[in-house]
Amino acid sequence: MQVEKRVSELVEEKIADRPDLFLVDVKMLPNNKLIIHVDGDQGISIQDCVAISRHVGFHLEEENAIETAYNLEVSSPGVGEPLRLLRQYAKNIGRELGLKLASGDKKEGKLVEVNENAITIEEQIKEKGKKVQLVSSQIALNDITETKVLISFK
Repeated sequence: MQVEKRVSELVEEKIADRPDLFLVDVKMLPNNKLIIHVDGDQGISIQDCVAISRHVGFHLEEENAIETAYNLEVSSPGVGEPLRLLRQYAKNIGRELGLKLASGDKKEGKLVEVNENAITIEEQIKEKGKKVQLVSSQIALNDITETKVLISFK
């Protein structure tokens, strides 16, 4: 969709001087809600979201890029949102992840390492009658269909 492409360009333009920030996703929903997810290596502030929203909104109005009324929402991806970018994996090192693999398998473990082709997680494996063992597994990014950060309330 053209609108999403233009919005991506506007966001990239706005954050060009902020190497710590990165665009995750732009979605125009059927109900005319335009959602922009931006994140940062150390998170993103409300002020940054407001500045991006103003920049994008101003230019979209100026260019009359969207014919109908729309809602513009700029935020960081929510806790339940799957990870999409390598930079999101990097900022979540040390956290527990839930993975769905192309094979249909599911894995859970602590993210310990990330490179451009794979991630390494430490899984707690419990075999009957034995102590829990920490097993390190390297998983190719191509084999992962979905990754979510697991939130613990312990």
